[in-house]
Amino acid sequence: MTIELQAQPAPEGSEAATFSPPPIIHLSNVAYLVGTPIAHSSSPKLHDSISACSGVSYAQLLAETKDLGSFMAFVRDHPAVPKLLGSGVTMPHKVSVLPYLDNLTPEAEAVGAVNTIFFRQGDDGTREMWGTNTDVIGIRDAFLSNLDEGLIRVMKGRPGLIVGGGGTCRAAIYALERYLGCSKIYIINRDRKEVETVIRDTKTNLEIRHITSISDARGLEGPGLVISAIPDFEPSTPSEVMVREIFESFLSRQPGNERGAVLEMCYHPSPNTRITKLAEGCGWKVIGGLEAMVGQGLEQARLWAGVEVTRELREAAKAAVMPR
Repeated sequence: MTIELQAQPAPEGSEAATFSPPPIIHLSNVAYLVGTPIAHSSSPKLHDSISACSGVSYAQLLAETKDLGSFMAFVRDHPAVPKLLGSGVTMPHKVSVLPYLDNLTPEAEAVGAVNTIFFRQGDDGTREMWGTNTDVIGIRDAFLSNLDEGLIRVMKGRPGLIVGGGGTCRAAIYALERYLGCSKIYIINRDRKEVETVIRDTKTNLEIRHITSISDARGLEGPGLVISAIPDFEPSTPSEVMVREIFESFLSRQPGNERGAVLEMCYHPSPNTRITKLAEGCGWKVIGGLEAMVGQGLEQARLWAGVEVTRELREAAKAAVMPR
């Protein structure tokens, strides 16, 4: 996939007034989170904890809007920009933001979606707006921070398994290939076209195989690292039931000494999901999605404010956002 980047001009006339960001005059450094709906987001709380624990002063503010063009014009041209470190980007803007950026990191280029905007100085001294995907780093660190080095070594060279075909699936493919050493990727998802789009748009050297039935799964080498990227719900349609049955077949037929870990990305409204219970019942280690959320937030803080990411900071930030 080739992504063409071309900075977009500021909207003209009254359109530019359709987005009114929260004031940042009282803050020394600020980043936004743009998307809709985002009132429920725990991202500002996470960044408050990172700021407090690291001693680096910055904050994140919510910028809920459907008008991405006006938001991006503000980010690029607003007089308060010297205080603006960048922005998080969430649905529905992770792909539509691409044409507004000057450059992409390899992660964003490979995934085809951006969840973080940050600034770099260009060779000519101008301020360039970059896009990256820190979800990749969150997924990577969730595994590396919770599995011992011996298990990580054993899992390298094994297939990876992803449940779901949305935006997280794309980041998961890159993390499993680039950082975790998976040999191929299996995807289980109820929507064939969604998987075809992921395969078409994601840059990878790995074989990606859509598993559509239990018979498809039979005889395949079992996965070592698994990422579940679907909401927590009870399957009801035939395709949803099939996805759950295939998933259970992969987990249950794996010998005990070959079981690795399942990263359950869903943690809202509760981290105790159906996938968590199923994986634990089959003897797999389960890593909660908050681990990935914290990891991607720490990478944002590093890019925005130069925060040094340490194990101690990770634990303190995680404690701040864990459900009580």
